[in-house]
Amino acid sequence: MTSTSTPALARFNAFEDSTAQAALHEVCASSAWGSKLLARRPYAVVEALFAASDAAMAELTAEDLAEAMAGHPPIGRPKPGDPTSSREQSGMAGASDALRTEMLELNLTYQEKFGHVFLICATGRTGEQMRDAVRERIGNSPEQEREIVRTELGKINRIRLARLVEEENA
Repeated sequence: MTSTSTPALARFNAFEDSTAQAALHEVCASSAWGSKLLARRPYAVVEALFAASDAAMAELTAEDLAEAMAGHPPIGRPKPGDPTSSREQSGMAGASDALRTEMLELNLTYQEKFGHVFLICATGRTGEQMRDAVRERIGNSPEQEREIVRTELGKINRIRLARLVEEENA
């Protein structure tokens, strides 16, 4: 975590509201989350942006979480032409046909139980680790799962925000 300012953070702070809102929507599909971060600009340091993201995530309602989850494709099926979801789900890239089939079945079972896609911070995880996580989480109550999803979304948002404000070509 960077506790300094970066040129990319300065550019983000200088964006017109509509441009910043669009950039935040690419990070997280929850309009409430994006609005909360937008309202707190400018950010002096990257860590302040991360803290604002965490605070906004903690305040999201069930409806806001549903909106955020709607922006995520199922594990094993990244959005075509979307380098972000492909990069984040790269652990499934070399998965066997058997593992892909099992993930599809588990995703469907999970979605039937909880009414939304299985969400996990897939960055750095293997296909087997994601499969094991969905197997374990299917046994959760809806309330437990909502809080796990909130935590996983927070992790994903931090990774995506870091790409937005820490890279030179952001």
